[in-house]
This record gives sequence, structure tokens and C-alpha cells, in this order.
Amino acid sequence: MRAALAGLALVCGAAVSAAEFTTLKGHGGPVMALAVSPDGRVASASFDNSVGLWRGRVPQWLEGHAAAVTALAWGPGGLLASGGDDFAVRLWQVEVEPEAAGQEAPDQVRGGPRQTGGAGARELGRHRGKVAALAFAPSGGWLASGSWDGSVRIWPLEGGAARELAPPGAPVNALACLSDTVLLAGTAGGEILRYDLATGAALPLVKHGFGVNTLVAGDGWIAYGAVDGGTRIVDMAGAEIADFTLDRRPILAMAWHAETAQLAVGDGQGYIMIVDTDRWQIARDFRATRAGPVWALDFGPEGAMLYAGGIDDVGYGWPVASLDAFAPGISGERSFLRDAATMPNGERQFMRKCSICHALEPGPSRKAGPSLFGVFGRRAGVLPGYSYSATLDGAEIVWNEETIDALFDQGPDHYIPGSKMPMQVIAGAQDRADLIAFLKTATTKEAKE
Repeated sequence: MRAALAGLALVCGAAVSAAEFTTLKGHGGPVMALAVSPDGRVASASFDNSVGLWRGRVPQWLEGHAAAVTALAWGPGGLLASGGDDFAVRLWQVEVEPEAAGQEAPDQVRGGPRQTGGAGARELGRHRGKVAALAFAPSGGWLASGSWDGSVRIWPLEGGAARELAPPGAPVNALACLSDTVLLAGTAGGEILRYDLATGAALPLVKHGFGVNTLVAGDGWIAYGAVDGGTRIVDMAGAEIADFTLDRRPILAMAWHAETAQLAVGDGQGYIMIVDTDRWQIARDFRATRAGPVWALDFGPEGAMLYAGGIDDVGYGWPVASLDAFAPGISGERSFLRDAATMPNGERQFMRKCSICHALEPGPSRKAGPSLFGVFGRRAGVLPGYSYSATLDGAEIVWNEETIDALFDQGPDHYIPGSKMPMQVIAGAQDRADLIAFLKTATTKEAKE
């Protein structure tokens, strides 16, 4: 094992010695997906409805999704695909400005630095449920998307209608391309299907029994991770090559770096295991979080850096060669996870129902929803700088004790149908009253002084 680790360090070479721990700070919600381009651009997707593009620690924001962004994939020529809880599949054309001497230039997107549409971004279309997986064809001719609505679609990048493949029979969690004519899909039903795009046939390759959350296609092998913690390697016929299942569940993320033969596996208990895919041995096992899951993983271009995201609003990057020297980076500390006994009931209701999407402070926020500072007496849909849904843009609702009580009594889907707000109901009248009392003090100027 020590010899294998030493060999891995030599393979990474000078790039390893230059790699340093880094953080990607700026999102307003948990980091749900990561993808690194061949030239080192890191893309991050978040619960805050946005995609971040990073050169070093400088973000460039891509805005356009109306809900959490959950899937990313880089394609040829600076194409970046994203999918989210708004059911949309979007395509971004990213360009890199020439770097000034001694400085890292942030990525630019055609149409402006805070892109919301135009020449550099387009919506390919929509599924009928959350988009959970994206994969480009090796040639770059098409993009595949998989959804929780139980559909897999092929989008021609030159234009034209999407092709919907044979139903997989369950929500789709993961996709991987073997070639321009063969696509793999992992489902919540516990299967991996092999789609022959030339004939349209869908053949079961693996029947695991528990939901397949993530998969990677390597050179003659397929790795997958499942809800029950199953972490298995199979050949192209589905026969087992290796089993790295540990007592950790669920498996949520995988990433493979071909040149350095590293397969990273992230789980719900906050560990990242790295497997040497030449020897099929565990090379490293790293506790990445103090609490909470590892939702997203990807390697840097040379395999020297490993990026991860989880319940924090921050992405993390570690030098692979010295992973064992680091304490867990992802804190897992979120306001809605605080001990209920440490808060009055009104604050507890806010932390559990509202804090993931809304800030209490004035000024711009990267959270998914607008700031609640000064909300009492404010008409819905008017806070400058926030992109509201058409339902709230121009709405006549004025937020006060009565309207906020009705919002949580009926739920946003009934009180303001068509808004971006997720369904949240507070059934108890006293709980709603306590929340309103908390907000009346926490969202005022006096509370901030």
C-alpha cells in the first residue's frame, strides 16, 4: 500500500507540490454539484439557484435557474451544462478573458458578467421533474439529461428536438457515456441500464436492489455507488471486479481522474475514499466533513487537487498528496441544524423553515430567496436586485402579520401558486404567531444596531 501511495505521488509530479488547500466562498446555500474543466475552471452549483465559475477564489455568477441547481457537466469548447430543481436544462457558452500579468482573471460569459440569458446562455428545454444528471457525448455532439420524472433525453447541440429514450422505469440519478452510441443510466430503482442509441434498446446491466446514486465509466469498467452504501466496480457485462462497500451510507458522489488512476467516492457520513483503479486498492480514506454529507466531487485537471461540496455554502479543494494532513474542512454547521433547546420557539421556526433561503440582514444576499430585512409593510416582489417569479412580480400582497400567517397556514403553493417558494406549512397557530413575533424584531433596523 505504501508503495502504491508513493507511486501515485510521483505520477502527480510537480503539480502535486504546487497544489494548496483552497476554499470557494460566495454561494448562499449548500453546494450540490461540482465540475472542473480540462483547463482548470471550477464550476459549482448551489441551492441558491446559481452556478459559480471560479478562477482561484474569484467567482463569476451564472443566473438563470429558478430553483436549486443540482447537476453540472463540461462539454467541448467551453460549453457548460446545468440542470436543476426547476426541471430546466441550460447551456452556457463560457469564455476566458486573457489573464493580466500576475493576476487571475475570472471567467466571463457572453452577454455580461452576471449572465441571465442572451447569446451566451440558452435553455435547451425542461423535464417534468428535477434534473439530477447530465453527460456530454465524447464527440460533443449531444447532451444527455436524466430526471427524477423517470426520463432520459438526448439534446442535439446543433439544434433540433430532444430525443426521449425508452423509460428507465424509475427516477434517474446518474448518467455516464461510454461512447457516442452507448449511454449508462443509474436509477432510484437500483438498476444500471445500458442504452444503445443506435437501436434505442435499453438493456439492464446491473440490478443492485437499492437506488443507484452515482456512477462513473472507466476503461473497461463501471463504478457505482448506492443508497445502501454499496460501492462496486463491474465490467462492461455487469460482472463484479471489486467491492469497496464500507459501513457508510448512502454513497452520493464519485469522480475519476484517468491519468492518475484515482477514483474518489463521497458518502453521507462525510468521508471521501480514494481508490487506485490500476490496483483496485483503497489508497486514501479522508474525513472531509465535521458533520453532514459529501454531495459533490471532482478532480482538478492534473489530479493533484480534489474539490468537494456539501451542506456548507463553501466549496473546498484539497491537495490529494497531503489529504491525510488536513482536519475535516466542511463544517456541516447550518442554522436549521442548531439544537432546538437553545432557541425560543419563534427563532426555531425561522431556522427550520426559512433560514436556508432567506437572510435577515439588509443588502444583497446570495441565498435562494430575498432578504427579509424590512419585510413588514413591504409589497411582495419589489426588493431591488432579486429576480422574482412572474407570480410575485407585480403582486398586490403586502407582507404583514395577517399575510405571513396565511402564507404558512395555507402553504406557498396554495397562497401564491407559481412562486419559487418551496412548500412550507406551519400547522400550529401558536408556532406561526411565534415566528411572526420573531420576524417583527429580527428584521428591523433596531435589531441590527
